Amino acid sequence: MTKTSHIRELTVTAMLCAVATVLMFLDFSLPMFIPSFVKMDVSELPALLASFSLGPVYGVAVCLVKNVLNMIFHGSTGGIGELCNFLIGAAFVATAGVLYRVNKIRRGAVIATLVGALVMAVVSVPVNYFISYPVYSAMFGGMDAIIGAYQALRPGTNGLMECLLVFNMPFTFVKGLLVSVLCFLIYKPLSPILHGRR
Repeated sequence: MTKTSHIRELTVTAMLCAVATVLMFLDFSLPMFIPSFVKMDVSELPALLASFSLGPVYGVAVCLVKNVLNMIFHGSTGGIGELCNFLIGAAFVATAGVLYRVNKIRRGAVIATLVGALVMAVVSVPVNYFISYPVYSAMFGGMDAIIGAYQALRPGTNGLMECLLVFNMPFTFVKGLLVSVLCFLIYKPLSPILHGRR
């Protein structure tokens, strides 16, 4: 790798980190589908672009930097929310990036993002079950209050694991699909910038 190429990759990564940080600030709730404390954002989009264009390590780096910056400027959970967001997002972009490097055609990209979204959804369950929700329950009124928010949407919901399987896992998978669709829409127009081509 030439020095110029390395500088370009670092510059593109820094630019994608900045965009990802802004997108993470722009989260929003979908209270008709999932409790309002679970937020939707598309901040994995720049990380996925980095993973496809530069490699999965760069995608994970974007996930890391945007969460560190969000924790500094916008965090409200003592870094726990950002840690979980990083673990879940990194699972998505690393999986998609590795698979795309094996098969760099459009079909390969589709398969890579589908598998990445599925891995992200599955990883979200243990991450939320063992890390985020135990901490949130101590901070925001106990586990009964958290489960009660899910029961307001689906009265028969019983226990945290069921909440995560019925609500969070599908929600996270749909989020991954949304990010993937947006990536396919903008990747080609941005390709000259991402790859340093005229």
